[in-house]
Amino acid sequence: MVLGFYTHMLAEAKHILTSDPAMYSVWEVFFCSAGFHAVLWHRIAHGLWSQGFRLPARMLAQWVRFATGIEIHPAAKIGQRCMIDHGMGVVIGETCVIGNDVTLFQGVTLGGTGTAKTVKRHPTVGNGVLIGAGATVLGDIVLGDGCKVGAGAVVTKAVLPYTTVVGIPAKEYGSGAVSIDTDERA
Repeated sequence: MVLGFYTHMLAEAKHILTSDPAMYSVWEVFFCSAGFHAVLWHRIAHGLWSQGFRLPARMLAQWVRFATGIEIHPAAKIGQRCMIDHGMGVVIGETCVIGNDVTLFQGVTLGGTGTAKTVKRHPTVGNGVLIGAGATVLGDIVLGDGCKVGAGAVVTKAVLPYTTVVGIPAKEYGSGAVSIDTDERA
């Protein structure tokens, strides 16, 4: 099991190395990527949480928050190859589910609505999703596979797969909703 964990973390580090042009070696990812550290420790905290060790899981998550500036509730489910780039201020809530190959930038909030403890309150993020800096995604909504959320957007409704949304409130970019064509301005 331990060997599998290290193999998995090496794969995560290699993914970050190929996805982040500011990283030049796997060692640099291991020692200098706060997002990598946050996800690594989250996997341990999530394991503790899943085994019923909730207080130690929460204490570990708080330590990671202090060390990295990234807050991930230990109950959140995160898929493979999640990259948190420049992660300061990222918040991932308790009932959040994140797919594979997701990229989050600094200041992203995957937050909840409501206070009920027995319902899903946080977003479900599909595979291959990119969420820009400072974006806020609230509630039990689904961001479809391959969608992109623009920096600073506030998303409170589901986003279809392979769609880009921008603005406050977030609206689909393209398809006549918002379109910038440089040839029309000439």
